[in-house]
Amino acid sequence: MEAIWFMVFSTFETLAIYSLIMTLLRFKTTEYIWQALIVMILANLQSFIMRNELQLDFLAPLITVLIFVFLFSAIIKIPVIWSAICTILGYMFYALIQVFYMLTLYGSIEATHNHEVDGYVLQLLSSLTGLLISWIMYKYAIGFTYDLEKLRFKFEHILLISLIVVVLILLAILFYLNRLWLLLLFFGITFGIFLFYAIQTKE
Repeated sequence: MEAIWFMVFSTFETLAIYSLIMTLLRFKTTEYIWQALIVMILANLQSFIMRNELQLDFLAPLITVLIFVFLFSAIIKIPVIWSAICTILGYMFYALIQVFYMLTLYGSIEATHNHEVDGYVLQLLSSLTGLLISWIMYKYAIGFTYDLEKLRFKFEHILLISLIVVVLILLAILFYLNRLWLLLLFFGITFGIFLFYAIQTKE
């Protein structure tokens, strides 16, 4: 049951972060939503295993950020630099919302760790607030107005494919050596999706 609740509320969180990033880039949240949901569910499954089964809490957020960068650069075709910048800003924005609720409702960050239900309530409130803010931002056209293509590298297509392959190989070696077969499978599928979209011709 714990895994189900983790997946439900983590999906709300990643959806809110995705929505905030999309809004910063002046995209509508519903664009690419199905591709994004598949990637988010895979990312959350990986995060659950890493946090709850392997106690690799420190590594899970870093890999999730990396997955978001590849989501925006490989699938949505945003230049890598902008993908990284907006992913970091989106995460920071969401973190500020969550810290605000932590301090307002519970008085401290540590207080939410005492009861599992409090953590779920915090995730839900933060996610709904993030989605509301992203809707307001999109409605009033708040976001970057710069020409995103100006920050695209000349051979970015090749660079992106190379980065995806290198990261996948490094993760595969890490998980193979530790016999983490389930994680190896999930990461293989996730980065396989990125690789598929990365080699597609840009429309």
